[in-house]
Amino acid sequence: MRVLVSGGGGFIGSHLVDRLLLRDDCTELLVVDNFWTGRRSNLSHITDKRVRILETDVERLADVGLFDEIYHLASPASPPWYMEEPLRTVRANVIGVLRLLEALRPNGLIGFTSTSEVYGDPLVSPQPESYRGSVDCTGPRSSYDESKRCSEAILFESRRVSGTQIKVVRLFNVFGPRTRPDDGRAVSNFISQALRGKPITVYGNGLQTRSWGYVDDIIDGLARFFWLQPTDYPGPLNVGNDREISVIDVARYVQSRFPKTPIVHLPPAPQDPTNRRPDLTIANRELPGWACQVPYEEGIDRAIAWFSKNEELRSASHDDVAAEFRKSALHM
Repeated sequence: MRVLVSGGGGFIGSHLVDRLLLRDDCTELLVVDNFWTGRRSNLSHITDKRVRILETDVERLADVGLFDEIYHLASPASPPWYMEEPLRTVRANVIGVLRLLEALRPNGLIGFTSTSEVYGDPLVSPQPESYRGSVDCTGPRSSYDESKRCSEAILFESRRVSGTQIKVVRLFNVFGPRTRPDDGRAVSNFISQALRGKPITVYGNGLQTRSWGYVDDIIDGLARFFWLQPTDYPGPLNVGNDREISVIDVARYVQSRFPKTPIVHLPPAPQDPTNRRPDLTIANRELPGWACQVPYEEGIDRAIAWFSKNEELRSASHDDVAAEFRKSALHM
């Protein structure tokens, strides 16, 4: 079984690589990553000879043969990153999925990690997969949101026209070890800021809500859907935690672990969704026995412990990207 993971050096991708290596039928695993937002250190623990790492843009992937399974995760997922290079983001998703379809063996499977961002700033809660979203296809988040939506469309059309085996998941907010300290999203931002003795910065009033899924739980859901459980359902499938918590409550929880750290409020991020919560009806049907088990409080404590042990991350900063993000917010 030849398997390819694009974006395998990233936060979620590297955890998926670890889970794939538990499979006896995986004889070769090609990790494709340009290390734009991924980190080589996320893969440094791997000594398995089945793994080969190819440093390249997925959309420029040369002929590497055909694969039985392909999992496409190559894309930035944080607004400061994809807003900084929107065209590169579109290429990674859309051209990437087209290139990967060419590398798929007949009767092979391609899995795609889409996003809850396809729902935009939702007018219904929780969000079922049937909800078409309240989206702005020309707004500052469109490079990410719309390229994910387009990639979904390409895969479902390939299934309809050519019978391609696909599995599409829509991930909600994921956090945990191996996140970049300069990622720009809430949990990693709060922890890295607190560890550096800087104020915890909350965009807007912090009342916007998210559903925080610890990475171990999310990877378990992906593994069950992609290969462990016998389901022919192609997706889209919501995968996330259906416990909805405000950003300010998460900031306060991190602050409780660093009592001397103040919370400061910055202008709202551009078109930041007011709420996010998955309807897990289909997930409960297709993945019996799966659910997010790790409470966000415990997950944050684990993430704090991981960041604290990685000295090179404690002093790392993405202040330039964060500054650009604040600048874009101020000009909205």
